[in-house]
Amino acid sequence: MSRSAHPAGPRHADVLPEGHYNAPPTDLNALDPKVWAQTVTRTEDGVVSVGGVDVKRLAEEFGTPAYVLDEADFRSRARAWRSAFGHDADVFYAGKAFLSRAVVRWLHEEGLNLDVCSGGELATALSAGMPADRIAFHGNNKSTREITEAIESGVGRIVLDSFQEIVRVAHIADSLGRRQRVQIRVTVGVEAHTHEFIATAHEDQKFGIALADGQAAEAVRRALALDGLELIGIHSHIGSQIFDMAGFEVAARRVVALLAAVRDEHGIELPEIDLGGGLGIAYTSDDDPCEPHEIAKALGEIVTRECDAAGLRTPRISVEPGRAIAGPTAFTLYEVGTIKELDGLRTYVSVDGGMSDNIRTALYDAEYSVSLVSRASDAEPMLVRVVGKHCESGDIVVRDAFLPADLAPGDLIAVPATGAYCRSMASNYNHALRPPVVAVQDGEARVIVRRETEEDLLRLDVG
Repeated sequence: MSRSAHPAGPRHADVLPEGHYNAPPTDLNALDPKVWAQTVTRTEDGVVSVGGVDVKRLAEEFGTPAYVLDEADFRSRARAWRSAFGHDADVFYAGKAFLSRAVVRWLHEEGLNLDVCSGGELATALSAGMPADRIAFHGNNKSTREITEAIESGVGRIVLDSFQEIVRVAHIADSLGRRQRVQIRVTVGVEAHTHEFIATAHEDQKFGIALADGQAAEAVRRALALDGLELIGIHSHIGSQIFDMAGFEVAARRVVALLAAVRDEHGIELPEIDLGGGLGIAYTSDDDPCEPHEIAKALGEIVTRECDAAGLRTPRISVEPGRAIAGPTAFTLYEVGTIKELDGLRTYVSVDGGMSDNIRTALYDAEYSVSLVSRASDAEPMLVRVVGKHCESGDIVVRDAFLPADLAPGDLIAVPATGAYCRSMASNYNHALRPPVVAVQDGEARVIVRRETEEDLLRLDVG
C-alpha cells in the first residue's frame, strides 16, 4: 500500500477502518446529560421533550430542520461563567458562536459582555440594547466603516490585529475627536491541540502580531505613541475546542513576560489581559470538558503566579466563552427521509437538512451524537451515517453513529450540541432555506430567528 492510500481502499465513501467508531451504546434511548441541554428528557411515551415541549409538537408547529434552543440552559451557563469569574474579571460572550437580538438581551440581563467581529454583529448588539462600553470589537481586517461605527458607538475596546490597524484605528479616532481603548492581539507560539483551522496562536496564520522577533513589543511602542489610542492590555487566543489547560498556562506565561517587558521599557503596567476563549464542549460522550469554576480557578492561579514571579500587579483578566455557553444549549431537529443500506458497510440515513445547516463536519471533521427522538425503540443498533440532501458526497452531518434498526422515513432524529457555529455558518447552498431558531422555556416555544422563505431568496436576486 502506498503511503497516500486510504486504509479503507480506493472506493469513494467506503467504510472506515475497523475500530474507528466506538461500540454501540447499551441503551439507544438514553440521553447523555453531558451532550444534551439541561431540560431535555425522554417522556414516558418515549418522545423527547425540551423545556416541557415535545419534539413532535415542535416539528408540527415550526417544521424541520430547526435549531431548538433551551433558553433556561443558555441563561444557566451564562450565569455560571459570570459567577465563576466574579466581579474582578470580565466575561465576554463570543458572538460569532451564535448571535441574535434575543441572545443579546439574555446576555445583558445575565451580566455578560459581548465580543463582536463584524459590523453586522455590532449592529445586532446595539439594536438589542447591549451597552456599547460592554462590547469588544475583534477581526483581522476591520474595514474603515466598521472601525468608524465602532468608535462612534463607543465600544469598550477594539482589539488591534496588525501594524496597519494600529495606525488606521488611531487615525479614525483622531478624526472623530475620540481616544479609543484598545488591546493588542498577540500570537504567542502555542500549539493548541485542536484542528488546524481553529488553532490560532501559532505564528503561521492570519491572526494577531507575533511575540517572536519582537513584533509584539514594537506594536506596543507604536500604540503608546499615538494620541488616538489608549492601550489597556494584551489579548491572546490559542484556538478552539480545547480541553487541555496546559496551552493556556504557556500562553499566560508569555503574555505576562510581555507585560513585564513593557513595564521595564515604558514604565507602565498595562491593566488588563485577555486570554480569549476556545474551551471545548461535549459533542459526544467521550468528551470531558472543564466546568467554568475549574477554568476560572486555573486561569486565575496561572496569571497570579506568573505576575508574582515578574513583580507585576495582577491585571484584570478577561475571557471569551462562546461555544461553551451556546453550544450545549441547542439541538438540530431533522425528519428522516430516505434510508439506504449498503451491505457490509453501513446504512445511510438522509435528513431534510445537511451541510447548509451544519458545515462543521465537512469543514473540521467534527464529531456529533444523534438520537431517535420521536419515539423510543428496542430494536438492535445499526451503524449509520447521517447525511444531508445536498449535491455533495461530503454532505455529512454525523459521520458514524448508531441508531435503532427499525428507523423509518418520517421519524424525527436530533443532533445535540449544535448551538454554536451551526446557525452562524449556515448557508443557502442549493438555495436551501436556513432553518429557524426556536427558543423553548417553561412549556412555551417561540421563534427568535425565523425560517427563511423562497421570497427571501428571490428578494435578494435583483437580476
